[in-house]
Amino acid sequence: MLGNYTSATEFYLVGFPGSEKLHYILFATFCFFYLVSLVGNTVIIVIVCVDKRLQSPMYFFLVHLSILEILLTTDIVPVMLWGLLLPGMQAVSLAGCVVQLFLQLALGTTEFSLLGAMAVDRYVAVCNPLRYNVIMSSQTCNSVVIVSWVCGFLYQIWPVYATFHLTYCKSNVVDNFFCDRGQLLKLSCDNTVFIEFILFLMAVFVLFGSLIPTIVSYTYIISTILKIPSASGRKKAFSTCASHFTFVVIGYGCCLFLYVKPKQTQAADYNRVVSLMISIVTPFLNPFIFTLRNDKVIEALRDGVNRFYKLFKS
Repeated sequence: MLGNYTSATEFYLVGFPGSEKLHYILFATFCFFYLVSLVGNTVIIVIVCVDKRLQSPMYFFLVHLSILEILLTTDIVPVMLWGLLLPGMQAVSLAGCVVQLFLQLALGTTEFSLLGAMAVDRYVAVCNPLRYNVIMSSQTCNSVVIVSWVCGFLYQIWPVYATFHLTYCKSNVVDNFFCDRGQLLKLSCDNTVFIEFILFLMAVFVLFGSLIPTIVSYTYIISTILKIPSASGRKKAFSTCASHFTFVVIGYGCCLFLYVKPKQTQAADYNRVVSLMISIVTPFLNPFIFTLRNDKVIEALRDGVNRFYKLFKS
């Protein structure tokens, strides 16, 4: 696995350090998180699609956000779980590594585009409610979602191509639990300064390109909420944005630490922790963030459970 490689045909994932007992504990923990993420996000998708009370742009975007979370965590976690059960390092083919990295970056880019659109949606709902249905029409929402998905996937073609077009001659051992771009760049014997700089600029464009509309939207939202005379009115207005705002803080915070840095070859332990937050913790929290503070979703979920119980009982 170590030696002079002019072109790698497979990579070996180090995974997590520690004893076999620790690996079993991590397997049980991450498996629980993964299953809850799958079930929770699937429940959100189902109840939004079947409940007429949730047929609005905000929940339309939430469905796509839940789909992205399911795909993102499924891209990484099953491979990681399998690696925890194997003795030693886990072998991944070159094609498998390319697909995993591309999906991770493309889905992440799409998600940030969608988060920016959701912020604008909340701005229109709070600051311009009388024209909300006109501005956020079904045609507009469909166009925003299609553009987000298409641009997210097209945008990451070159970065992934450039990463695997490098010559890997140092090693083919990736010090992470997935095909981490930063660790892959470390393995190259080519000078990666220029490509790291370009990747840094592209990451800045994606993150701040969606973060700026979010900041501007919430600036106007907060200003509008503070002008509402009654405390109950302010609380109701803020409750419509609280879930999205919480998710934005967690999502942007993690990715700013992982991707927006001039030196992509960050320490492996640092990348491993932040990657866990993105691939496991955030998808796990998503259903709770968008349901526990949302009366409409809780009511729809309660009604759905009651209907299922009555159907099962009969």
